[in-house]
Amino acid sequence: MPQHEALFRFTTDHADQIYRSLLPELQDEVNPRSVTCCWVEGTDTIVLRVEAQDIAALRAALNMFLRLVSIADEMQQISS
Repeated sequence: MPQHEALFRFTTDHADQIYRSLLPELQDEVNPRSVTCCWVEGTDTIVLRVEAQDIAALRAALNMFLRLVSIADEMQQISS
């Protein structure tokens, strides 16, 4: 059972596109010590929730997913 949790909400005009860019990573998650969920609320908010058994697993998952959100957002701004 996860003992640690982090929840982030990102507001952006590109919420759906960023969410779709994260789907492959969410479906292929291989770390048994953490679980990551992501969804879109409304038209402009992405919610990212990471649960982990220990702090190291939480940090690792957050590093990866926060970086992916940041890169996806930057790519949307470049292509706009």
